[in-house]
Amino acid sequence: MKTIAVLLTALLLATGCGNKESTGETASDEPEIVMMDESTSVGELPSILKEGLSNKEQDELKKQIMPILDDGLTPEQRFLNLRKDAEAGNAEAQNSLGSMYFSGEAISRDAQGKVKDKDPETAAGWFFRAAEQGHAGAQFNLGLLYFSGEGVTRDTAKAVELFTKSAEQGNIDAQNNLGVIYLMGEGVKQNTDKAIEWFEKAAEQGNEEAIKNLEAVRASQTDPKEAADKQ
Repeated sequence: MKTIAVLLTALLLATGCGNKESTGETASDEPEIVMMDESTSVGELPSILKEGLSNKEQDELKKQIMPILDDGLTPEQRFLNLRKDAEAGNAEAQNSLGSMYFSGEAISRDAQGKVKDKDPETAAGWFFRAAEQGHAGAQFNLGLLYFSGEGVTRDTAKAVELFTKSAEQGNIDAQNNLGVIYLMGEGVKQNTDKAIEWFEKAAEQGNEEAIKNLEAVRASQTDPKEAADKQ
């Protein structure tokens, strides 16, 4: 069964560039560095694709880019098939199932039987299984959970390790996130050159966030010649 892998896209954290300390505020004349963290449920269009579209137009777009919705199965049957594939070791299914548990599309209950809004702990377990098989999307997703501390104990070093594995496979969101992390010095030694390197890799693949982040970093850097001319 063909499944749609849904990634927990990167959310931009406002931060200063270089070694400047963050004050929690961004000056109006300084560019922002952002890192996104938006979850999209399986079968749901990302918010960026919904902009300016009527409900009818959104339905038509779903049919074009999400053919899985036309398989004739009920949501329950589709979920059971996905879980069966995941339990059999299919990394793509494991990553998709993890996304469903993280977003709350897959129903989980607590010890008292109450339905949870979402289940990051179970999501982390499925992401881990897929990440162990080298699935770049799952490595990225699990990295986000370690970075935020959702479903697992917060561990920025582990997040960096997972983002790096994913980024080295060409995952542009992981590449952009690594750029932000190296720029902030979060869990790693602050390294603007390394940040630029990762932003460039993602920007070369057309990642809009990385392009903006790269422009922001470069705009914040003072040209040595210009600095000499001012003295």
